[in-house]
Amino acid sequence: MSLRLYDTGTRSIRAFEPLEEGRVGMYVCGATPQASPHIGHLRSGVIYDVLLRWLRASGYEVTFARNVTDIDDKIIAVAAERGVPWFAVAEGNQRVFTQGYDVLGCLPPTIEPRATGHVPEMIVLMRRLIDKGHAYAAGGDVYFDVKSWADEYGALSNQRLENMRSTGDTPDGDCKRDFRDFALWKGAKPGEPSWETPWGEGRPGWHLECSAMATKYLGSAFDIHGGGVDLIFPHHENEIAQSRAAGDDFARYWLHNGLLTVDGEKMSKSVGNVVLLPDLLGRARPVEVRYYLASAHYRSLMDYTDTALAEAVSAYQRIEGFATRAAEVVGAGCPALDLPAAFIAALDDDLGVPQALAVLHETVREGNSALASGDDTAVRERLAAVRAMAGVLGLDPLSDQWNQTGGDELRPVVDALVAVALEQRQAARARKDYDAADVIRDRLSEAGILVEDTPHGARWELKRD
Repeated sequence: MSLRLYDTGTRSIRAFEPLEEGRVGMYVCGATPQASPHIGHLRSGVIYDVLLRWLRASGYEVTFARNVTDIDDKIIAVAAERGVPWFAVAEGNQRVFTQGYDVLGCLPPTIEPRATGHVPEMIVLMRRLIDKGHAYAAGGDVYFDVKSWADEYGALSNQRLENMRSTGDTPDGDCKRDFRDFALWKGAKPGEPSWETPWGEGRPGWHLECSAMATKYLGSAFDIHGGGVDLIFPHHENEIAQSRAAGDDFARYWLHNGLLTVDGEKMSKSVGNVVLLPDLLGRARPVEVRYYLASAHYRSLMDYTDTALAEAVSAYQRIEGFATRAAEVVGAGCPALDLPAAFIAALDDDLGVPQALAVLHETVREGNSALASGDDTAVRERLAAVRAMAGVLGLDPLSDQWNQTGGDELRPVVDALVAVALEQRQAARARKDYDAADVIRDRLSEAGILVEDTPHGARWELKRD
């Protein structure tokens, strides 16, 4: 079975057939950095990272574009409230987004275009729409004429034009021909940033930005457009309308990830339940947070609770525990070249990560049984398979990515000192001086080092909170 993906545009699961054999163009709506990212934003980052990894593991060369909306009403409002430049708000928060993606092991996009760097492309797109009769300038703004695209407008979100409300994207709707028309360009206002266009100074509308950037880097037609379900309307609906009205085929598959709630409620500053990455990193390591955010199906609504995170931590540590013990017996080796068929089938079935993790955990159980029976050949095979599957998901416990010391130059010294202490403990046990051996173990425990005796000798790890 080849890759199949749920396409919001057709509301069905479709076989994935790229425009060009062996190549994929993928665009994902990234940050509007008016504030630091919460875990809902980071869940989206992890989800599309898994998709990117799976496409590449399936043999595709992927051009992955993830934009930054670095000019927006909310950014301007935050800047005014703080008394700082708008670009300082956008840049500062975008750096936090990037750090969050990096901490959670997300691969960097091929290109990360910023809206403010693509005004010329937006001007060209607006001119094309005006020339074709699908847009008009009014009162310093430029609007898309929804009625000119009435036969297709609303198809993505499964809405009828007569049931739609005003977009509310400009304070003065009197300039619009129809209250449902949406702004491609917003006329300049005192104190706000602006750029020169043939229709006057102003700044881009949200929807125009993505159409201009996506087609610049991926072409007039490309394979996958992704984002959260909250973007289906109006953002993605408007992207489709303006792009296709201008003559571009645009995206062929529309993927949308489910949102993340907290204890059953939508995250909100007013409620006080916004969960940021540092909140989770106080309870779990980055790789464990990644496991948690990736573990539910990407289209599902995910509800964060401390219990759910703790369960994910335990699940990941079962994978890590087997990999660590197995590597001590047979060496770390290399990931398998061939992934298990059931794992492939799971990810090919609309990126079924929960089912793929079930295959991974079953292999871990088999590996633990092989360790217990002393079957080194089976241990080596299961370890290679576990590393291969976990690697596709960005979770390989033995990869350099998750075994870095975070710049701690003292780690080699700690390794050496613990090794000496364990040698002394083993010597005490050999001479049956168990009291001395227990003292060494207790002292290590007081220092935050857990010691486990195995058939292959003592192993240690740092305590986790």
